[in-house]
Amino acid sequence: MTDDKKLKKEISLYSLSVIGLSSAVATAIFFSPLQMSEIAGPASLISWILGIFFYVTISLTYIELSQAYPEAGGPSRYSIYSHGAATNLINAMADLLWYLFIPPIEAFATIEGLYYIFPQLLNAKGFPTIYGAIVGVALMLGYIPFNYFGVRIFSRITSGFGTIKYIIYVLPALLLLFAFVNLKNFTQYNGFIPFGVSGIFAAMPYAMFAFGGARVIPDFAEEVKKKKDLIYALIITVIGEGLIYLLFDFTFISNLDWSKLGIQTGNWGNLDKIIGNPFIVLASTFHNNVALILLLIGGIVGPFLTGYVYMGGGARVMFASARSGFLHDKLKALHSKYAIPYWGLIVFAIIGAIIAFLFAPIPSIYGLIDDATVAGYIGFSTNPVAMIVLRRQGVTKYKIPGGSVISALAFISASLIVYWSGWPAVPYSVIILAFITAFLGIIGKVREGWKESAWYITYIAFLTAMTYIGSNGALNLISFNLSTLIVAIVSIAVFYPFGILQGLKQRNYESHTEAGIVGKNNIE
Repeated sequence: MTDDKKLKKEISLYSLSVIGLSSAVATAIFFSPLQMSEIAGPASLISWILGIFFYVTISLTYIELSQAYPEAGGPSRYSIYSHGAATNLINAMADLLWYLFIPPIEAFATIEGLYYIFPQLLNAKGFPTIYGAIVGVALMLGYIPFNYFGVRIFSRITSGFGTIKYIIYVLPALLLLFAFVNLKNFTQYNGFIPFGVSGIFAAMPYAMFAFGGARVIPDFAEEVKKKKDLIYALIITVIGEGLIYLLFDFTFISNLDWSKLGIQTGNWGNLDKIIGNPFIVLASTFHNNVALILLLIGGIVGPFLTGYVYMGGGARVMFASARSGFLHDKLKALHSKYAIPYWGLIVFAIIGAIIAFLFAPIPSIYGLIDDATVAGYIGFSTNPVAMIVLRRQGVTKYKIPGGSVISALAFISASLIVYWSGWPAVPYSVIILAFITAFLGIIGKVREGWKESAWYITYIAFLTAMTYIGSNGALNLISFNLSTLIVAIVSIAVFYPFGILQGLKQRNYESHTEAGIVGKNNIE
């Protein structure tokens, strides 16, 4: 086993698209509709539509950046080229937190599916019991073999299972619509927007958690046969996941038979009384055995598939961070036969298993989703800024049309998703991020680029402060709509141009050794 090998280019467009859809369509498809309907009522459909628009802008920045730097774990390295090591350290660790939370979330989702067969896995509040925690650890370790034997085996297995998974997901949703539809649920109970516009926005982080899976695609960029396949796969994934999420949200709302579920009619806020996978509960309520069987299979196997895909992506984020000099050199070692970052995979799996065990008895699946969303979008927020800086450096040759407008919209989108995630998810994630960044910055002796990171550090501090004083924070000093407007305006008027101005004036690999030669060799 050695670290002087190269990753193998084995992933086709079809496989890459299925990998993207498999990572993007999983836990959220079963749980986000319930949580979003509890907050927004039937207007959760609007939240999904806005989420599609928001994530399209973010994914378009991935398209341009991945064409300039088609690297493993690329989104966790773009900012090293635009702003230097310090900004990239914070960015990469935010990305890593997102990745470390997702596989345990998928393991918990599988446990929620198994709950219908093994009720001892969850307690009365819907939290995993000690038995559930042990199963969660076993699932985390079970993700390893699917990633270990090379990217060709990984992509072939994922292509097969992913295609079947998508069919298994769509069919039961349609069957539930045939079993029971109550269109009055969309208008009769305090109207279509029972909680106002603020409810629509407050529900959006759960939609954006779902869409975040598309970023796995550029993480595998260095192993794709054709660089342009990244463009098509991102487009296919965002459109495909958007359509299926809208279908499931519509199905959930129209399938609510309040009396059979034991919930007061029209009481959207009490939907959290549903324990287990909400769609499995609906299928069992209506005795739709075919839909129930398909949902049981999908609810167990689907999140498992997403979990191991994310573990593969997370191993490449660790690989990228080791390339940047933030993590131990062992983590960029490639297996002599299978050419995968095997140490990154093993370390990632161990940390994930610890998270799955320690966190299982404490939060519900929704709490982890909140924390993951905050970390993920703090990480995503650097990409729009990096894209403009790299354009100014003359690095990017493939440019998306209207890139300046799209990058600005993407930055606003990321800012609002972090803010709407609320208190205490934002400070929890920021504190963890600050601790990890400080620790690695000290032991890794990251001295370069702190000046260029001032915009990013103050930006994160601003979002945290706004969460503290906003309507969904600790103090509740500013109304939701006004605080949302403040976050949007300050983000685009202050931190977006500040970040661009602090970008490096020349190509980073020409003046900073942290970037290595990977990016330089990938520019064509």
